[in-house]
Amino acid sequence: MFLLDTHVWLWGLEQARGRLGRRTLRLLDRWADQDALRISPLSVFEVMALHAAGRVHLSRPAEHWLETAASAPGTRLAPLTLDAAMDGGRIGANHLPDPIDRMLVATARQMSATFVTRDRRILDYAAETSAVRVHDAGL
Repeated sequence: MFLLDTHVWLWGLEQARGRLGRRTLRLLDRWADQDALRISPLSVFEVMALHAAGRVHLSRPAEHWLETAASAPGTRLAPLTLDAAMDGGRIGANHLPDPIDRMLVATARQMSATFVTRDRRILDYAAETSAVRVHDAGL
């Protein structure tokens, strides 16, 4: 199982695949074929919030984009659970200042999933703590 960070999901669908590594692009296709990709509802929230703030421009209206993106082949919504909320709350802000990042990491841990990201803070956190399996999407 693989949980995609918001930017990986967005880049993979918005013709920004050049921001992802070649190995990651091959793996994303393989994982989709295996129905192994998961997206957090928090990523849906984050895309909507960034779009509303004018920081993300989508190829079609946001609601339509999200409906299509959330139902892409091999992609399913990950559960947003109480256990993940408690786990995410225990991750120190000194490690990951963004609360959504803490929740995404906690969700990956609760699902025993590999978290796919290019976020340097998350990659460093994983290397320092071994608290979450990660795949560097820049590779």
